[in-house]
Amino acid sequence: MNDTPHAATRIRPRERDAILQALRAGVVPRVGHQHIQVGRLAEVSAMLADIIRIADGGAGSRFVIGDYGSGKTFFLHLVRSIAMEKRLVTVHADLSPSRRLHATGGQARSLYAELMRNMSTRAKPDGGAMPSVVERFVSQAMAQARDSGQSPKAIIRQRLDSLSELTGGYDFADVIARYWQGHDDGNEQLKNDAVRWLRGEFTNKTEARQALGVRTIVDDHSFYDHLKLLSRFVEMAGYDGLLVCLDEMVNLYKLANTQARNANYEQILRILNDSLQGSAAHLGFVFAGTPQFLTDTRRGLHSYPALQTRLAENTFARDGLVDYSGPVLQLANLSPEDFYVLLANLRNVHAAGDPAAYLLPDEGLHAFMRHCADRIGDAYFRTPRNTVKAFLDLLAVLEQNPGQDWQTLLGTVAIAADTNPDLEPFDDEATGNSDDELATFRL
Repeated sequence: MNDTPHAATRIRPRERDAILQALRAGVVPRVGHQHIQVGRLAEVSAMLADIIRIADGGAGSRFVIGDYGSGKTFFLHLVRSIAMEKRLVTVHADLSPSRRLHATGGQARSLYAELMRNMSTRAKPDGGAMPSVVERFVSQAMAQARDSGQSPKAIIRQRLDSLSELTGGYDFADVIARYWQGHDDGNEQLKNDAVRWLRGEFTNKTEARQALGVRTIVDDHSFYDHLKLLSRFVEMAGYDGLLVCLDEMVNLYKLANTQARNANYEQILRILNDSLQGSAAHLGFVFAGTPQFLTDTRRGLHSYPALQTRLAENTFARDGLVDYSGPVLQLANLSPEDFYVLLANLRNVHAAGDPAAYLLPDEGLHAFMRHCADRIGDAYFRTPRNTVKAFLDLLAVLEQNPGQDWQTLLGTVAIAADTNPDLEPFDDEATGNSDDELATFRL
């Protein structure tokens, strides 16, 4: 982990610009995490242990809990990059009004499709890795067929035979066989249809039957079953497992309909039970949410008794004692020292790794921190999203106005503490029809 500012490695302009543009917009950059990461050593070590267990054939579920603006999304991106380095396939998505874990109106299938679009491997870290994963499996089957003297189709059927014991496994195996058929015949349309099915992009069974001859599709009811199938498949393709990262879980907390919210929590319970009981293999989940999503006894996970029991805090982990082995991983706040290192790293990124191009001296970093503390108190390092944006805005002005005194500018920097929209009052519980399709979100 990075506990000292980077000053020796030059940063490519493309990577520098991607980091700065994302952070100034208040979003997490997709690249260059190693240049700005600070702190969180214990949390990352705990996630690394989970990744190793998943790669060894186990399963895991983690709930990454942190205040609004505390860096949960950045942490998830960091975990994904570590997982890919450890030869796992990763999929990630944000929950939203149109994407959730359980539904009857296509929202769960939409979440699955988003996850598949964002499938990443070490060779394809920016998503869209599904075709390459399938191609890798087919290539391995062809090599095995040459060595054994059997037909590739027979090898594929033989290797996928174990999937038939899982829900939806027979059609999953059939779709992979159709991909091989398209590969063998040079039929790109058949290959594309097979990938579409695997991505959950077919919206009705008739279309899938006409294209591939299968009778099922990925739908709301089979969301989790297909993730379990996929974890087994990627392991067959030569990877070590599948890591599913789901951010913005607070959108479940915002569901106004109690039945719809509890149905989603029941899906979480099913996933958690499979992880704890060893019913899943080579499969891990990381859920990111705010403390309210976890502990609110009216709408949060603790409103569902079975989840409250499983996610209860270790009563011995108090007074400075910690326990990172449970399913809930509370993100520790950055310290002022961590935040100073973060500012130094950002200054280094802005200068593309060239100390001679620094626009602020070390004294300026300390002055900026004092200015933030005077304006918003300790929130500047506990939830640093807005302060990071303000710091990069300051550097941008200094860069484009050579000769401008940073001390004069510093007094004009406006900084506001991050406010959590999830703490706004909710409407009263929805009444009337309890069907999931009538569930609404408060945006």
